[in-house]
Amino acid sequence: MNDGPEDHQPGADDDGLRGRLVRAGVELVNTEGAQALSLREIARRTGVSHGAPRRHFPTHLDLLSAIARQGFAELAARVAEADPGSAAPRERVALLARVYLDYATDRRGMYELMFRHDLLESGRLGLRETSLPLFGRLTELVARARPDTPDPAVLAGALWANLHGIAQLWHWGSLPLVTGGDDPAPLLAAALDAHLGPAEPGR
Repeated sequence: MNDGPEDHQPGADDDGLRGRLVRAGVELVNTEGAQALSLREIARRTGVSHGAPRRHFPTHLDLLSAIARQGFAELAARVAEADPGSAAPRERVALLARVYLDYATDRRGMYELMFRHDLLESGRLGLRETSLPLFGRLTELVARARPDTPDPAVLAGALWANLHGIAQLWHWGSLPLVTGGDDPAPLLAAALDAHLGPAEPGR
């Protein structure tokens, strides 16, 4: 007995099915959070049996990694759109950081999925490596903003860790509680000053 419209034609529209499964997962994580990402629910939303996704994604981690890759792609696209190549390096770092924090708020479920320890440790679909181009952009800008630093990658890594901490602690309510603020912008400014030095007057 067939459970879904795809199952009686194993070779039909396989590439299309893979994309539809990923798109359904992206929609699900953006609307209901990472905890809602079950194979059964993604299959239901795609209109196939719960076993159909395994033709393309042998494990749950494979499908989650494919969904998370879309998150990294979206974040990279947002950064590219917001980054004015003609601006000063420090200003470009600040814009990248702002986009990162905004993404963590706007796409909370996807953000949590992208940095899930088990996904990154699994190495499925080279997920860990998908963040390297974005980190490379940050490192390049840090090197230009702080030409005196002996290791731009370390400084960029420290800044990234700071941003990630702000994103997480702000979401959990810890930073608003201890700072009494309702906007993470001052925390971002403080992080940039700490890692890159104070901004020039007028910037």
